[in-house]
Amino acid sequence: MTTSALPALSDIGDRELPGVLRIENSDRDATAPIIMDMLRSVYPHDQIYGPFCPVQDYIAAPPRELYEYLADTRSLEEWTYSLRGFTETDEPGLWVSADRLGPNTEIYTRTVANPDAMTVDYHCAWDQGEHLWMIYLMRVIDAQVVLNKPGSVVTWINCNHPFYEQNPFPEAAPPGRKVWVGDFWEMFSAGHRLELANLKAIAEYRATHGLPIKPDWMK
Repeated sequence: MTTSALPALSDIGDRELPGVLRIENSDRDATAPIIMDMLRSVYPHDQIYGPFCPVQDYIAAPPRELYEYLADTRSLEEWTYSLRGFTETDEPGLWVSADRLGPNTEIYTRTVANPDAMTVDYHCAWDQGEHLWMIYLMRVIDAQVVLNKPGSVVTWINCNHPFYEQNPFPEAAPPGRKVWVGDFWEMFSAGHRLELANLKAIAEYRATHGLPIKPDWMK
């Protein structure tokens, strides 16, 4: 069998790019120890969950139904740890609720969903709804495709936006509140795993008991 190479990196030519390892400039024997050095039995928490917070799980529930459930902002009332009392604001699609992690704290949420890719992005912010900078990126994947079994794989990631370090809208905060959402960043991985476990338990219960994943009260 003969193959022809595509013009990959032809705009760069023979110049070396620091940090780029391809079989053309680092053969398998040379690359193997580099990869082995990247594998560790223990990883520092900040190395894994410093700039990003990724979690994922398998859920034994139909992917399309699970997507439609997550795409409704009100689902957060059920499976999140602390978001309660969702009310749609005068701006269509923008919801406000209480985040009980902070006293007297309002959180604003707008859900951006793509039914073709089954992505669900929650755009959120504490205290104000003008700049939704806390972005939670979720995707529902058909487990039949990736795990060869019925159900769903859910991936969820959010990024350590610089506003987590310092509240950019201190004037919008309720009087006397001492905590800021960024204070909890070190616990985000555990908190998200807890919430993803909630989602799994709720969806799998409904699936195994013949109940719609998106309950009637949300329709």
